[in-house]
Amino acid sequence: MPKLTESKILIMATHGFEQSELFTPLEKLKEAGATVHVATPDGEAIKGWNQADWGESVNADLKIEDVNVDDYIALVLPGGQINPDLLRVDETAVSKIREFVTNDKIIAAICHAPWLLIEAGVVEGREMTSYPSIRTDLKNAGAHVVDKEVAISNGIITSRNPNDLDAFVAKIIEEVREGEHQRKVA
Repeated sequence: MPKLTESKILIMATHGFEQSELFTPLEKLKEAGATVHVATPDGEAIKGWNQADWGESVNADLKIEDVNVDDYIALVLPGGQINPDLLRVDETAVSKIREFVTNDKIIAAICHAPWLLIEAGVVEGREMTSYPSIRTDLKNAGAHVVDKEVAISNGIITSRNPNDLDAFVAKIIEEVREGEHQRKVA
């Protein structure tokens, strides 16, 4: 059983991430002892969206293209509408997400971030939840869509919105403690 203090977790995002959906996991996972890195498309700081307007920025630790999936036990994908919409057309980001899944890493996506899992082609047959406006997209991609604060499917965690952050982060911590999850790609 891996210890959180020996675990490295990656948060992948770009401009327009829902501020609480990046900062809460970042802070709580670090408080729990994990090493957490932020990867952005260009390796530069990105600006968040705070409910109805631009919010705070977060510094990046590396470029998405420089991510070595083997260095991490988990990938966290914050939502917001803008962030995942921009990342799902970024071939490098989508390829890295797919690589995390095929290498049995833990994936955690909240709000609109399951769009990225759809784009990576890894949702078919999995129980998932999301922000209400993209549930039809998940269903059309073959996911079994549920409406609850956390859905889990063999180490792939999804949540609906910022109100679910406590349960979302708790499930990430629980899954990291369990270790990597052997799975078939959807």
